[in-house]
Amino acid sequence: MRNPLKLKKNKSFSYSPRYYKGEGNPYKIEHKLDKFRTTAHTKRGIKNKFTSAMEDLKTEGDKNLRLRFLIIVGILVLLFLFVIDFDLSIFLNP
Repeated sequence: MRNPLKLKKNKSFSYSPRYYKGEGNPYKIEHKLDKFRTTAHTKRGIKNKFTSAMEDLKTEGDKNLRLRFLIIVGILVLLFLFVIDFDLSIFLNP
């Protein structure tokens, strides 16, 4: 009698392609840029996520990213204030 709580295992076949001469598994689907991504092969768990986030903080990216981000946010805020017809003259002394 089978155990009702255990699932049936799938059949596995040892098929290898006849004309494949490459290295590695030909059936593995992987993006060609996955080896450069830090989040492509991450392990699960809070500790692993925290350690990968700390490693990402240590790696330096574009130096002007923060300045570019602040300029874009400033332009968007001014555009929003212009759209809602906000009067900027309250910040200026008469």
